[in-house]
Amino acid sequence: MKITKRFFKLLLLPVIASVVALSTAHAQENTKNLSLSDALSAVLANNKNIQLAKLDGGIAAANYRQTDAIFLPQADLSYIAMSTNNPLNAFGFKLQQGTITQNDFNPALLNHPSATPDYMAQLEVKQPLLNIDMLYMRKGAEKQTEVYQYKMQRTQEYMNFEVKKAYLQLQLAYDAVKVLSEADQTAKAVYTFTDNHFKQGLIQKSDLLNAQVHVTLVESNLAKAKSSIRNASDYLGVLMGQPTGTIYKPSDLIPKDLTVTDSTYKVYANRSDFMAMQKAIDASSLMIKSSQMGYLPKLNAFGNFQYNDGHLTGFGANAYLIGVQLSWNVFNGNKTKHVIASQKLERDKLTVQLAQQKEQCQMELDKAYRDLSDARFEISQDEAAIDQASEALRILQNRYQQGLVNTTDVLTADTQLSQLKFSLAQAQFTANVTRAYIQLLTATTTK
Repeated sequence: MKITKRFFKLLLLPVIASVVALSTAHAQENTKNLSLSDALSAVLANNKNIQLAKLDGGIAAANYRQTDAIFLPQADLSYIAMSTNNPLNAFGFKLQQGTITQNDFNPALLNHPSATPDYMAQLEVKQPLLNIDMLYMRKGAEKQTEVYQYKMQRTQEYMNFEVKKAYLQLQLAYDAVKVLSEADQTAKAVYTFTDNHFKQGLIQKSDLLNAQVHVTLVESNLAKAKSSIRNASDYLGVLMGQPTGTIYKPSDLIPKDLTVTDSTYKVYANRSDFMAMQKAIDASSLMIKSSQMGYLPKLNAFGNFQYNDGHLTGFGANAYLIGVQLSWNVFNGNKTKHVIASQKLERDKLTVQLAQQKEQCQMELDKAYRDLSDARFEISQDEAAIDQASEALRILQNRYQQGLVNTTDVLTADTQLSQLKFSLAQAQFTANVTRAYIQLLTATTTK
């Protein structure tokens, strides 16, 4: 029986080893080093918001191409089969077919014709010649394409900022794990030392319980920090258009492209979103001009060529009709007047919104510089405080081992050091994100 059990254990060992190997390989496959430049490239190539912006631009370009119709002819081809005993139409059918005979002028046949068929193949052509309102409408549609080009550029700039922020959040999560891992090691060392002294009767049980509680809290925070890495990785994956589940590890400790000189204190008027709104205002002005040109007459040409026959497959007689039409809508119940008034108000509204947006962005830029200054000051303060707190913890640990201080003092000092380290990481994160935001606010168009 013992031999059989040992035999099964020997059989299970390779299986267990394979399962462990597969699990390790799967974990390695789900972890991927990622540089900021690779993340930015992936966002430009795969981000859904950028793809939607490109589609909007394509829609605007297609709408503009529709206005080619104001220059090009329109042709309609039709084939019509008819039959009537109406005296006027029946005689007209025969005239069109070129089949009138002397007998057709018999009053009895003129007044009471039998069913007369007509099969007509017809080609109708319309050629715009001069439509001033449509010309300005075309120019307005062209401006709309420029609006969406600038919108796409601004979307790319914003998504670049978002991926930088997400990358920094991922770094912050790893920094938090590092800080809490160090705190966990310290807490467990304190607990081990406290447990040994409690077993020797040198300290009270309350000190041991405090050490246990501290270890539990640190482990709980460490688990949350590890979950934050997964959350930040998933968000970064969504921005890059990648499936969730992969854990990314930043390969750039501090993104160099974020260490910019902070010398631009003004929001530029040629920023892409400002330019998009300005082009929208220009398009509105052109649409107003188009409506105003609607008061002018229009000149268009037309042509008609047709075959008429009394048989389905016949093409017996043909005729054409060509002409030029000058039309002028003299009065349409003041509709055009009120349309123009509404369009002007819409344009004025866009102008006010643009001015408001510039003021808002300038306020945000000023605040961003103040936030950056505060973050830099906090970084310098935290760095100095960490040195002091590290030295204080070292002294307290030595005194604790000598029995000169209690457990609470050591745990409080360890917690304080961990908080300062995390505060430093947060301040560095805030500074880098603020720099990236300043870049976004002070961006200029490349067009």
